[in-house]
Amino acid sequence: MTLTPDTARAWVDVDLGALTANARALAALTGVRLLPMVKANGYGLGAIAVARALEPLEPWGYGVASVEEGAALRAAGIVRPILVVTPLLAESVQPHLAHDLRPTIGDPLALEAWSAASTRPFHVEVDTGMGRAGVRWDDRAALTAVAGRLVGAQGWEGAFTHFHSADTDPSSAGVQWDRFQGVLGAMPRRPALVHAANSAASLHGRAYAGDLIRPGIFLYGGGAGGRPPAAVATLRARVIAVRRIAAGATVSYGATWCAPRPTTIATLAIGYADGFLRSARDGAAADRWIELDGALVPVVGRVTMDMTMLDVGDGQPTPGDVATVYGGRVSLDQQAAAAGTIAYELLTALGARVPRRYREGS
Repeated sequence: MTLTPDTARAWVDVDLGALTANARALAALTGVRLLPMVKANGYGLGAIAVARALEPLEPWGYGVASVEEGAALRAAGIVRPILVVTPLLAESVQPHLAHDLRPTIGDPLALEAWSAASTRPFHVEVDTGMGRAGVRWDDRAALTAVAGRLVGAQGWEGAFTHFHSADTDPSSAGVQWDRFQGVLGAMPRRPALVHAANSAASLHGRAYAGDLIRPGIFLYGGGAGGRPPAAVATLRARVIAVRRIAAGATVSYGATWCAPRPTTIATLAIGYADGFLRSARDGAAADRWIELDGALVPVVGRVTMDMTMLDVGDGQPTPGDVATVYGGRVSLDQQAAAAGTIAYELLTALGARVPRRYREGS
């Protein structure tokens, strides 16, 4: 590969064709429209590029976590509805209105503040067991207060809940769904848009589809407990140094790794500031593998801010060679597991200095 400014050290290749294929697969399984989550800068891959790639699928709208994220999409020309999934605070009513964003209402005070300022659309969140945000399904006082304020509320467009374990405990989604339906039955009316299914729940087909599905990690190539998605992100880094070391020589900060034999160390231009985390599962440092010249080689020593070292044995890499961190022989989920985390964190940890290179077709 020819060295260019965007491939001088570390970069991520984003296959937008694979992303849209993942979205189409979930839409086909559920039979309802998409409300894709593009928060956290499109899970680290670029919210604007992701939204533009999904536009031909005609999603209902997009989900973000902040007014600023929604405003960035508006500035880029996205005109579909944008739902801010973080609960509304009274102080952010006017910013929501200024950028034509749908708020998430999670308590009676927020509903009162929005209704006093506008008749524009909003969605009510119901906490059915996540324990994070929304009106609790078993809080009768709060539910009664919300129901009273929803009578005649012109802007009440949607209601939603969030599943906590649809990927690891599918039966829990059924419990939460039943709680959600109970709350909806006690409301003055059913809103036009009811939604609950994240990526994992969407893989169950129509069961929890409602009127919209809210896929996230599956779109971006992360597993969600069912059929595997197409890989979307391929993280690459260049070899910038090669050295032969003797048995007993140490590598990286703290001298935590000692060469058991004479070997060759290749240094990659990627570190935790780029999104390759320093952390690793207890005792799993040797489980972190990177693809180089078609072979899988282990990460050795501590990952540093800007560089990572590999034990290539008797291999003969040269500076300028390209390694694949994930998206090749090592998947995104495998690399995340080796770091003791999840695909979401690896993607959203991608540093601002890592160029995103987009390919339209898979």
